[in-house]
Order: sequence, then C-alpha cells, then structure tokens
Amino acid sequence: MHTPNPVSLAAKLSGEPEFREVGVGPWAETHPGEPRPDDPSSPNFDARFDAQLLDDGDRRNVLDRYRYWTVDAIKADLDARGRHDFEVAVENWTHDFNIGSMVRTANAFTARRVHIVGPHKWNRKGALMTELYQHVENHPCIEELVECWRHRIAGEIAYERARAKAAAIKAHTIATQGVIAQSADAPFGIAQFGGAQSVDAPFGIAQFETMHSGDAASIDDHTAAAAAVNAVREATADIARADARIRELEAARVIALDIIPGAVPIETYRFPKRCLMLFGAEGPGLSQKALDLADDVVYISQFGSVRSINAGAAAAVAMHSYIAQHL
Repeated sequence: MHTPNPVSLAAKLSGEPEFREVGVGPWAETHPGEPRPDDPSSPNFDARFDAQLLDDGDRRNVLDRYRYWTVDAIKADLDARGRHDFEVAVENWTHDFNIGSMVRTANAFTARRVHIVGPHKWNRKGALMTELYQHVENHPCIEELVECWRHRIAGEIAYERARAKAAAIKAHTIATQGVIAQSADAPFGIAQFGGAQSVDAPFGIAQFETMHSGDAASIDDHTAAAAAVNAVREATADIARADARIRELEAARVIALDIIPGAVPIETYRFPKRCLMLFGAEGPGLSQKALDLADDVVYISQFGSVRSINAGAAAAVAMHSYIAQHL
C-alpha cells in the first residue's frame, strides 16, 4: 500500500483552506427591507439590474460595482468609461486552449476589440464568460484582419480631420459674423486658428482677446464678447485635440508577439497608443503570414531553460506592458 506523503497528511490536518466568499447573495438577503432596484415603482429603480440575479445572487467574476447588472449594461458601461486604444488578435488555427485566457486578459485591461482569426469556433473555457463584455470580431484569415484594421484606422483619421475642420469653421464663423472687426489689410482664414499655417497673417486666441479688451465699440455687450472669446477658445482646443489624435492614429502599428530573429525586446519597446497586437498558438507561435504583415515583432526576454512562456501568459505580459506605458 502506498504511504501517504507526510506533507499531504499535514495539509489535511491543518484545517485549511478557508476561502472568502465571492460575490453577493440574493438581494432580499443582502439588502433586507430595501426595495428592489428592478421595480419601476421603486425610488431607486435602475434598468441595468437583472431580475434573475437579484433573485439568486451574483457570483460572477465581475467588479463589485457591476453586481446584479445585466451583461448588456456592463458592456455598455465599459464602453462609456472608455476602452484602451489597443486591440488584440489571436490566431485560432490549432484551437489553442490559451485563447480563452487571452480574451479574459483583454477584458481585464479593456482592450478596444478582440479578433479571432481562423475558424469561427474557439475554446471559450478559459474566458470565463468575459467574451460577453468584449467586442469580439471573427476573421477568416490574418490578411483580411490586417486590411480591415488599417481601413478602420484610416476612417478614424478621416473622422478626426472632419472634426478639426468643423471646429475651424465654427471659430471662423464667430470671427466673421460681426464679433471681430477684422481690418481689411489683415485677412483672416480658417487655417489661422489652432496654431495651423496662417493664410496671410497669424491670428490666435490671444489676439482675439487683445482686440476686444478695450474696444467696446465692436461689441454691443460685454457678456456676448466673453461668450465669443470662450467659444473661440473651445474651438481652438477642439482643433488641438483632433490634431493630437491624428498624430496618434498615424503612428498606429500592427505588433506581432513572437520570438524570432530580428524581434525587439518588449522591455525597451515603446507601444504606440493605437495598435493591434497579434498572438499565436502554444507551440507554433504566429503564422508566417502574420509575421510578414506586422510592422514590428516583439519578444519577451526570458532567462530560464525554456524557449518561450505560455501563450496566455505572454499575452498578459504584453497587454500589461502597454497599460504600464499608457495608463
């Protein structure tokens, strides 16, 4: 007969473990006497609450502020709070069990989107239902994914340029509709707002304010003048924000995570604000096509005897490295 290991025997006699309770019980138990938040007649009615969870309790792996909330309400709140600018893509050619773990990590760090490349069916076990709170897209091949992503970036740049133009038009309208008495020898153009290239003479918010500091004749009412100055200032700030966002989008890159010759260490790599991270499967890593389409290839430095760490762990390290740089 096999003799039990003494450590195992001691462990059985230790009285451990004692696990803490995760989640909350039914609403009636945790909030005795309080009206249910899913009751429309209740003063604290909130449509985000789920009736079934209020009845049975909520033991899901969610933050406490999301207890009893519906899946759709949680997903919408994550969107409203703002997701980070990186996206995650995972190749699904081998139905790797690590995909679920990667999706769960993408949720933890609020990746903007998760992309599954290859067969539509993937191993969800490790995701622990976190895919429900993410924007998950499927792609038949890596080439289609990268092409779609680059088109999306181009669309975001076009949107920001349109936003900057709209702000410039707003500022120009304020300046020309009787608010600014612009002299004939200093013509004023849209491009002169926001620090952009001037047409003939530079004009900015400081000049706008200086012109009106002592010129009561050009404005009927001081309040209207102050409102006009503020409106121009806001429009100029909108232009600056759009310009900054365009620079971030123009620097967007596709980043492959793999250990190959020519890859750069993640410890010294600077992740662009807007990026798409590509992850492969346990064992083979990324496909050659994925490596060919990537702008950069990054690896995680290791110091033991193995060539690589678990694919799910590598994804977590990469996402956290991004967060550490951009939080």
